Amino acid sequence: MEIILREDVQHLGKAGEVVKVKDGYARNFLLPQGLAYPATEGNKKRIAFEADRLAKKRAVEREAAQGEAGKLDGVHLTFAVKVGEEDRLYGSVTAGDIQRKLEEQGIHVDKRKVDLPEPIRALGEFRVGIKIHPEVRPEIAVTVVKE
Repeated sequence: MEIILREDVQHLGKAGEVVKVKDGYARNFLLPQGLAYPATEGNKKRIAFEADRLAKKRAVEREAAQGEAGKLDGVHLTFAVKVGEEDRLYGSVTAGDIQRKLEEQGIHVDKRKVDLPEPIRALGEFRVGIKIHPEVRPEIAVTVVKE
């Protein structure tokens, strides 16, 4: 079945694209959730009209994200942690720890937006990305030192 996406759908496409998906996926998920329209001529015209509105909305979101990224430029977090033999950490530094430290500095970030694939389990300096917007991803410096 051909559908027109109303919003970006991960692993499928961006808003306004005409994509081909299995009938069940369209009927049971995309259409009821309001993420897509059936690809008819009338809907193609409607999506062309919505494309302008969507482009303006994305531009405003990107500008806001760049403003937030400006606040994160130059941010340096230092964590003093307990270490054992051979400088091995007791525990680790997680996305939640980074989020709490940013909150202390007055920067509000959801911990799910901290791009830390796995907790930091070593001493040293690390670069950690913050997912603010798909096109804007600032990095902060995180240093882990002995307590």
